[in-house]
Amino acid sequence: MSDVPPDRLSNNPTSPFYDEAILRRGIGIRFRGVEKTNVEEYCVSEGWVRVAVGKTVDRRGFPLTMKAQGPVEPYFRDAGGEPV
Repeated sequence: MSDVPPDRLSNNPTSPFYDEAILRRGIGIRFRGVEKTNVEEYCVSEGWVRVAVGKTVDRRGFPLTMKAQGPVEPYFRDAGGEPV
């Protein structure tokens, strides 16, 4: 497996950008220099993250999300926490 996180990744199993093996390995996100733990999806090349809004869920049980623009730095947690 590569030591570089993917350009785009999602926590939602119905998304085409979902990858269970990478999520199981553990991935961290720094957004605008701050560690975020509520990221549902991100895209490095487009510079955005989708973060969960509180504990609110939609009618299918998925968290409601908000899209925020800015620099995204994904990293693998087992690699020592250094962004790529």
